[in-house]
Amino acid sequence: MAALLVLFAGLFGAAGVAGAALAAHGGDVRLVATAAAIALVHAPALLGLAALRPFLGRWADTGGLVMIVGTLLFSGDLAARVVLGDRLFANAAPIGGGLLIAAWSIAALSGLVQALRTGRTGNGKGGDDDRV
Repeated sequence: MAALLVLFAGLFGAAGVAGAALAAHGGDVRLVATAAAIALVHAPALLGLAALRPFLGRWADTGGLVMIVGTLLFSGDLAARVVLGDRLFANAAPIGGGLLIAAWSIAALSGLVQALRTGRTGNGKGGDDDRV
């Protein structure tokens, strides 16, 4: 699963940079810039979830998959409006945005669950050292 998270992180990073370039050189700047920003924000988030997978387990997988689908719907719908002249389907962007909110909520919940499991530290020793 970590490989899938890294794969989509790379794809979203590349799409985000391409979208930013397109926004700088033409097209509907507002839509393209927003799609690029969403892709670029979630690319490193997916890398983070992949890196934290040994600590978070299934939480990272679930949050990552929800984040992938949310980014594809949100950014994909905005990009489709510019490139194809039409949306992916009705409410694709709002559904994607809702999924992204859910993905970040899963990430927050995973941190809370791990904190409660390990006595509020990342190493289970109860000290101040939170290294993963």
